Amino acid sequence: MATKASATPYGEASIRVLKGLEPVKQRPGMYTRTDNPLHVVQEVIDNAADEALAGHAKTIAVTLHADGSISVVDDGRGIPYGLHPEEGVPVIEIVYTRLHAGGKFDKGAGGAYSFSGGLHGVGVSVTNALARRLEVSVWRGGQVASVAFAGGEVIEPLTLRKPAAGERKSGTTVRVWPDPRYFDSLDLPRGELVHLLRSKAVLMPGVTVSLAVEKAGRDEVEQQVWLYRGGLADYVMQAVTADPLIPLFEGEHYADGGESEDVAEGEGAAWCVAFTDEGSPVRESYVNLIPTVAGGTHESGLKDGLFNAVKGFVDMHSLLPKGVKLMPEDVFSRASFVLSAKVLDPQFQGQIKERLNSREALRLVSGCTRPAFELWLNQHVEHGRKLAELVIRQAQTRQRAGQRVEKKKGSGVAVLPGKLTDCESRDLASNELFLVEGDSAGGSAKMGRDKETQAILPLRGKVLNAWEVERDRLFANNEIHDIAVAIGVDPHGAADSPDLSGLRYGKICILSDADVDGSHIQVLLLTLFFRHFPKLIEAGRIFIAKPPLYRIDAPARGKKPPAKMYALDDGELHAAIDRLKKEGAREGSWSVSRFKGLGEMNAEQLWDTTLNPETRRLLKVDYSALGLIGTTASLTKLMGKGEAQARRDLMELRGNAVEVDV
Repeated sequence: MATKASATPYGEASIRVLKGLEPVKQRPGMYTRTDNPLHVVQEVIDNAADEALAGHAKTIAVTLHADGSISVVDDGRGIPYGLHPEEGVPVIEIVYTRLHAGGKFDKGAGGAYSFSGGLHGVGVSVTNALARRLEVSVWRGGQVASVAFAGGEVIEPLTLRKPAAGERKSGTTVRVWPDPRYFDSLDLPRGELVHLLRSKAVLMPGVTVSLAVEKAGRDEVEQQVWLYRGGLADYVMQAVTADPLIPLFEGEHYADGGESEDVAEGEGAAWCVAFTDEGSPVRESYVNLIPTVAGGTHESGLKDGLFNAVKGFVDMHSLLPKGVKLMPEDVFSRASFVLSAKVLDPQFQGQIKERLNSREALRLVSGCTRPAFELWLNQHVEHGRKLAELVIRQAQTRQRAGQRVEKKKGSGVAVLPGKLTDCESRDLASNELFLVEGDSAGGSAKMGRDKETQAILPLRGKVLNAWEVERDRLFANNEIHDIAVAIGVDPHGAADSPDLSGLRYGKICILSDADVDGSHIQVLLLTLFFRHFPKLIEAGRIFIAKPPLYRIDAPARGKKPPAKMYALDDGELHAAIDRLKKEGAREGSWSVSRFKGLGEMNAEQLWDTTLNPETRRLLKVDYSALGLIGTTASLTKLMGKGEAQARRDLMELRGNAVEVDV
């Protein structure tokens, strides 16, 4: 397909080199949240917390000033301000003006920090880049050092003075004025800030954390102070609304250096877990005091440790009824917890550090919690039996939900379709059903899938247009019958309140060829779900899988070995070829092949491009753009039998926008 040539010149002068903190200013969303400045302020708070975590600070004071600035004060060691031995500029300037610079990279013996949350090295330098002014004062070595920045540049060079009588001897004060150009709003979400500061105090017993809020036009100051000496238990009891079924399971374990070659001295975790049989679980996790709101491998380690301890207790006391199989979610679903892990080199997902990705953290936390919980359960057998009863009830409820569709229709029980290749798991949250176009593609999908969580249902031909089909006539169509029985939900309308407890899959994915026929099948299936299973769309259960249209066999480029690349459409194909040229590939050294359909993909290719949760592209289906009424009107025009003229008018109006490959 021919593309229109750009009139914009492209030459040597077109290439820009971003220096210093310029990349942050150009793309701030790559480095931090831009809805408000909380995260850039949190970077400063985390630096103060790292001093406390290392045992050098006992107070952290945050002030929201009336002029919109925020200051963070700690009584730690103070940032070094002497000349850097290699760079020849004050260290404090390097910390605040350069990405990937800081004491947290020095992990050798005698390093500044053994444990910290700041391992990306972009923290306070990002804060500085996105501030219209930032002031730093350091009390260290009998001197007071001060420096000021604007937009990441030094505007008031480093000055030194002797501390006045009564001044503190060590510590750091940072005051920042966020730049409104980079944020949707300069108002900090007070609830999130209070939760952050309170959690720091909870996780650092003996450290005083405070928040002061100045009132504009008044001398009045609103202040909150947190100092916890009792550990995590008080915090969990305040957060959990229901009464715990058994006493709190609280503990901590840190390696002494001689336990294992894989665990460094000081690594480990502190935790407090409450089990309740009602209410919404409360779950908070931290890594080196950094809140991980999206969880991660340390939470997986806690889940693994709790499950194996409970399973061992149940097996030892022969408590499991016949036919019941325990799963980790049966234990974890009713657990509220606060988990604080200390990891030597944590690897986070993204610059805002909301999820831990370090693989070793799973084994670390599991190794800390499992033996401790096993010991606790066997020391408190009656409490262990109560917990086992709760877990077994959860397992029985889950299994009943998974078996509800396996009944014969003649006697009120529906039998799963014979061509459905089901998954092994019965965990709704992780199970996925792929509705695949054609038996050939279905065969490749069956071989390439994850058998534990992915089910495959091949569809033969095009599904019936169900827009005007009465509900009681739907099952006359074999394909629709098989889809309904496989997913475990009966057809219903938008105004109904269907029973979704029999739902067997958390994701139902439409997988069709990347061509016109495949798009037609997508529309027919979307019509079926919107008309007769609308609650699945509202619940966010329906997805469209996007298989690639092209494969590019790329040659070796410099240090890069030969590789296979995939493109969703022509635009991605041209972008991939441009990238190959920029990487030094010789013109014509690559080959491009087009998939005629999913059936041409082998199992490995289908897994890599469409099934693997790490690399695939899934589009969630919803109708929020047009709303229920607008979507209904559009589908009536497209799928209604009496709407031929409306479709003709649409084609005459929009037909010139259709792209056809010649």
